[in-house]
Amino acid sequence: MAKERTRTELEQKARDWLIERGVTIKDIGELVYYLQSKYHDHLTMESCMYNVEKVLGKREVQNAILTGIQLDVLAEKKQLASPLQETIEVDESLYGVDEIIAFSIVNVYGSIGFTNYGYIDKQKPGILEKLNDKSTGQCHTFLDDIVGAIAAAASSRLAHSVAEDEDLDEE
Repeated sequence: MAKERTRTELEQKARDWLIERGVTIKDIGELVYYLQSKYHDHLTMESCMYNVEKVLGKREVQNAILTGIQLDVLAEKKQLASPLQETIEVDESLYGVDEIIAFSIVNVYGSIGFTNYGYIDKQKPGILEKLNDKSTGQCHTFLDDIVGAIAAAASSRLAHSVAEDEDLDEE
């Protein structure tokens, strides 16, 4: 059995903040399954969650999580200057900085992630639907895109790892 690596303080904080905002590894794994199940006959939730774990191990991802969640929390507390406060609070459709942060995550595993991200961002299944519910009083302008991007990156990682295994089988 492989030894689990030690998490940095940054990674642990990012993971803790996801949990505090109501997002679990399983939630994100379900999004990966949603994106990839039609392409892999024997896909398991364990495999999906494993790939999410690998994505969460990347420093770029951890930084995006902390930055996005901090901005969401500040908007909830009405601690941002106007007009940024109102823009983030209502998740203004022409405000694209939340998507730019998501792209920094998606880009970690190549261009296939952009397609996965665009699709899941439009569909908003599972936890993404919950994060987009404005009636809760919480602001998830950044978090919904970050979670979708993590799922898209994990899906890309999964697709790449399957392709590599197929290539190895052919040798």
